[in-house]
Amino acid sequence: MAIHTPSDAEHLRAEIAAAAARMIAEDGADYASAKRKAAKLIIGQQRISGDVLPDNAQVEAQVREYQALFFGESQPLRLRQLRLIALELMEKLSDFSPWLTGAVLNGTAGDHSDIHLLLFADNSKDVAVFLLNANIDYEVSESSHFRYPDRSVETLSFLWKHEGVHLSLYDPDDLRGAGRKFVERTDLAGLRALLAEEPET
Repeated sequence: MAIHTPSDAEHLRAEIAAAAARMIAEDGADYASAKRKAAKLIIGQQRISGDVLPDNAQVEAQVREYQALFFGESQPLRLRQLRLIALELMEKLSDFSPWLTGAVLNGTAGDHSDIHLLLFADNSKDVAVFLLNANIDYEVSESSHFRYPDRSVETLSFLWKHEGVHLSLYDPDDLRGAGRKFVERTDLAGLRALLAEEPET
């Protein structure tokens, strides 16, 4: 597929964003893999330049459109359910300064979405001890640092109330001076405000 003009590239980005949005909404794919698969689906094995791939904001806009069109009634209910569960868990983890991020915060959460929390603890082992004392079995992995992509942070993942939860563990210093330009997030007060704005079901 030859790209001759800026308008060709723009059209291609829109196609890839729409295809990626379907994968995210229907299958719970993450943004990076959804964009790669969508690009391969549309372009095939041809090498693609990075400027043709849509950014996450464009894909997110398409996810919202897709959900409004195909999940207009069920998605808001699912979103509220996840936010209420996140609120309860954040209250339990309040000693570790929890912040909600991801699809549950930005409003695009669907059937396959997990709850993503950022914790800022003086000692990450305290979080592990808390989970063990609560009889929560967890798996340990790593995820990218929200501010420094070349760095990784420990992440604890588990099921809680039948929902997937991921706790990314940060040092308190990571929060100081880290504006929301690095990652969209909200604390307990912000989540309570979000829930108060939603119509109860």
